[in-house]
Amino acid sequence: MSPQTETKTGVGFKAGVKDIPSNSSTWSSARGSRAAVAAESSTAYPLDLFEEGSVTNMFTSIVGNVFGFKALRALRLEDLRIPPAYTKTFQGPPHGIQVERDKLNKYGRPLLGCTIKPKLGYPLRITVEQFMNVYAVDLILPKMMRT
Repeated sequence: MSPQTETKTGVGFKAGVKDIPSNSSTWSSARGSRAAVAAESSTAYPLDLFEEGSVTNMFTSIVGNVFGFKALRALRLEDLRIPPAYTKTFQGPPHGIQVERDKLNKYGRPLLGCTIKPKLGYPLRITVEQFMNVYAVDLILPKMMRT
């Protein structure tokens, strides 16, 4: 079952895209800021779509590749509501931070990881620069996604 959304105000389902009124006080009145705001969207997903206890599955399903869409240049997630019954299925990490530090042999600093995604369409030169910048500051690359 796919999420229920609409493409224009008053068309389709109740949860979906709606126009932002010109007199809306929600958005900044700074010059040009309103031009970047096209619409606001709400999407509701049935819980049975998600694997119990998997934070990764939930976030991948909700926001995963949406933020990589070229047509959505100014997308931001402002609110996420997770039903308490679903949060109770999360068991937490299988082990603590010390096990991760031992595996990576990284001590005395925060552990911060990132993923470089060549599929976002950057030229090879830019992807290599991104990788070298990450390597230079000793960040952790949990995965290097292939195109």
